[in-house]
Amino acid sequence: MDEQALLGLNPNADARYRQRAMAYFEQLKESQDAWEVCAEALAKGIYNDDHVKFFCFQVLEHQIKFRHAGLSAVQQQLIRETLMKWLQCQLMNAQPEKPFIRNKAAQVFALTFIMEYLTLWPKFFFDILSLVGLNPHGVDVYLRTLMAIDAEVVDRDILHTPEETRRNTLIKDTMREQCIPSLVESWFQILQTYQQSHPELTCQCLEVVGAYVSWIDLNLIANDRFVNLLLSQMSVEELREEACDCLFEIVNKGMDPVDKTKLLVGCCCRFLFLLFLYPQEEDVDFLAKFSRLVNGMGQSLVLSWTKLAKAGNVKDAAETLQAVEAKVPLLLQLLVHEDDDISANIVGFCYEYLHVLKQLPQLTDQQKTNIEAIMLAVMKKLTYDDEYNFENEGEDEAMFVEYRKQLKMLLDRLAQVSPELLLEAVRRVFTNTMQTWQTAPFMEVEVAIRLLYMLGEALPASHGAHFSGDTAKTSALQDMMRTLVSCGVSSYQHTSVSLEFFETVVRYDKFFIVEPQHIPNVLMAFLDQRGLRHNSPKVRSRVAYLFSRFIKTLHKHMNAFIEDILTRIQDLLELAPPENGFLALLTSDDQLFMFEAAGVLIVNGESPVERKQALMRSLLTPLMDAFQRPSRGSSFMRINKQTVKQCGCTEVYRDCLQTFLPALSCPVQRGVLRSSVRSFLHRMIICLEEEVLPFIPAASEHMLKDCEAKDLQEFIPLISQITAKFKRQVSPFLQQIFMPLVLAIFEVLARPAEDNDQAAALEKQMLRRSYFSFIQTIAGSGMNEVMANQGAENIERVVFTIIQGAVDFPDPIAQKTCFIILSRLVELWGGKDGMVGFPDFIYKHIVPACFLAPLKPTFDLSDAQTVLTLSECAVTLKMIHLKRGPEFIQFLQQEYLPSLQVSPEISQELCQVLQQPDVKVLKNYIKVRVCLFYPRYTVGSLLLLLHFSKL
Repeated sequence: MDEQALLGLNPNADARYRQRAMAYFEQLKESQDAWEVCAEALAKGIYNDDHVKFFCFQVLEHQIKFRHAGLSAVQQQLIRETLMKWLQCQLMNAQPEKPFIRNKAAQVFALTFIMEYLTLWPKFFFDILSLVGLNPHGVDVYLRTLMAIDAEVVDRDILHTPEETRRNTLIKDTMREQCIPSLVESWFQILQTYQQSHPELTCQCLEVVGAYVSWIDLNLIANDRFVNLLLSQMSVEELREEACDCLFEIVNKGMDPVDKTKLLVGCCCRFLFLLFLYPQEEDVDFLAKFSRLVNGMGQSLVLSWTKLAKAGNVKDAAETLQAVEAKVPLLLQLLVHEDDDISANIVGFCYEYLHVLKQLPQLTDQQKTNIEAIMLAVMKKLTYDDEYNFENEGEDEAMFVEYRKQLKMLLDRLAQVSPELLLEAVRRVFTNTMQTWQTAPFMEVEVAIRLLYMLGEALPASHGAHFSGDTAKTSALQDMMRTLVSCGVSSYQHTSVSLEFFETVVRYDKFFIVEPQHIPNVLMAFLDQRGLRHNSPKVRSRVAYLFSRFIKTLHKHMNAFIEDILTRIQDLLELAPPENGFLALLTSDDQLFMFEAAGVLIVNGESPVERKQALMRSLLTPLMDAFQRPSRGSSFMRINKQTVKQCGCTEVYRDCLQTFLPALSCPVQRGVLRSSVRSFLHRMIICLEEEVLPFIPAASEHMLKDCEAKDLQEFIPLISQITAKFKRQVSPFLQQIFMPLVLAIFEVLARPAEDNDQAAALEKQMLRRSYFSFIQTIAGSGMNEVMANQGAENIERVVFTIIQGAVDFPDPIAQKTCFIILSRLVELWGGKDGMVGFPDFIYKHIVPACFLAPLKPTFDLSDAQTVLTLSECAVTLKMIHLKRGPEFIQFLQQEYLPSLQVSPEISQELCQVLQQPDVKVLKNYIKVRVCLFYPRYTVGSLLLLLHFSKL
């Protein structure tokens, strides 16, 4: 070997040597036989340097992975001999190789196995086992090799080609027939031999058993001697985490429900005495594994019970339910554990257990006790701890938020099982806490209000969620809401309590329709230091949004407070920052909600029209003044459509439009201004209706200047909204703007971009989708003249882009849209009285598109959107037949299908289906027949298509 080049393998070597080493590596990889020096070095143990050994294995790996088929029989035999000689050397070494070398060796062994097990080396495992025996160094390599094989052959997270999948299936089938019993026996011997002397080998072996148990005969593992051995290792500190994982995989193995119950009942009985010791452990890592195991056992038992109950097997179902109930005390200990990871791991079993109880005709006293215990556990675990950082939430805080979502699922399920018990439990906790909120810790106050909030989604309406019925017999929810808004807890000085108070008030805003006398007090809480003027920006921001929602729901009950509210929030609507040097209380985004709330109050109030107009002008004039300053312009107002004209505010909003539109030509903050004006126009289309139309042409002209992809992508929905709403009213405008808009899109899509610029590629993809959606809106709006009057050359250019989108772009969403457009154009222009020359276009381009699109390698029939695209292909073909009749059938049979080498039988079959009146027949036919038309599709694709066709 090139000793100078090998010097470059040292991590500390200089760049010149490293470059020479890389060149040498490439030379050895590509040579027909130079790599054999690496095989010799490994077989004879010539080098002691770890980096050189690793290098030699890399060279060997490349030959096996990429050039194995081209190797001669002698060279293939050389690889096998090299590996076995290297392994033999390991048995004699006093010290094992470094882990990274053993891992690389295992990968090479695994690759050789995959290439040769079915043909050249059927005794692969027997040769290795006979060589290594129980030598610890050899066993280590053997176990690593098994895990490397699992990664290549079994691991579902690795994508494989259809050919690789078929090969892997054949490998597993052959292993099951020939060697799995021997492998299992070797695992048992390893587990038994090394559990005290070499716990690391035992852990490796447990990992192997857990990996392989999913696809081998479970009876080889789930038997007395194996399970007893695994259970004994649950009490060995060095082994118990891996033993837990291994047992978890065994428990999760699919099997007959009666057998599963027997396994789990027998398994549990033999180590039941251990189960109640573990929750007192301080080793949280182990307990997390243990709770995951118990969760798997519980869920498996529930699944068995469900199958047995559905089958009417009363006796076995009762025994299985008894086994489930036996785990509940342990479930409760783990659920309430102070470590949230341990608790979270048992939530699945808890949820399934409650689902079982929900299905029982009657609950026993013990089951009712279990339900109450789960409720108390959930309420306790919902509570924040002292370490939660509310001002700077990080990863730990995010994890607790997700954990709370899991607990909410349990609360919802508890409500389904026993709403009365849940309601009473929450009421008890809430009432007790509200009586002493002044002295209670914040986490107790917050969780009490949180429970009230969560009841709104957990309880059905019949339990008072909407505060309906006889108000003399107030519901528990109504009592709690009355307590919440009157006990003074809104003054509690903690952000979590403040936020929960306002969230709950808005969650139950219908309460104030029943008892409107509480509105003034709650309004004051919103408006003073408890809400919009709170010292926490987080609280102020959220309250601004909640205040807007509160006003929207209850505006009919606020007529007496409108001018007082507007006066109190006037400073919050100012766009200029305070002159005292402090930051504004609300951000510009938060101010949007305040403007919205103010507008709703004005428009829906009972003041005379003149007063409403004056209030609205007073509200918006500062906004328009600020907009005219170059640095402003991102705030606008959202308003209620139904009443804007009635309140006399149309003129005010026209004035706003006249003020805002000139800003589109301003070069400063152009993106922000365009986005703001665009959003304002969207809302004015709803509010002002046809009175907005005179402003659209000028706005469009400005927005089409110097466009980026994102600008156009956001502008197209505005034009689509106008088209869909006003239709023929805007036909002249659409005819005028159609080609400028299309050409602007073409120009942006044609701009060059870096090959690896994913952001630019995504922007273009989204713009292309928007473009096709725009054409679909035009074609489907009944305004045939918009496209028809663009001139033959422009029409042809546009329609060609639709053909291109249907066939060439690997984007099934866009492809589906394009076929919808083509079908519509055939309907409009493809008949005898249609557009001149369009029938020729149909036969030359649209028909081929329907058949060529599925030929593309990117046309992935395992994707649901692609299957929908295939359906639209069928609809397009059907539309062509409706418009062209027998002429189309003759074209297919005599010209087009023969050009695709389609057999006359299938051609005739397709044409017969095309002539069926129901298009569903054609859709289903094509979904199935596509696999025969295009042999690259597998049986798996066909099965997926059959599945989707049933949806």
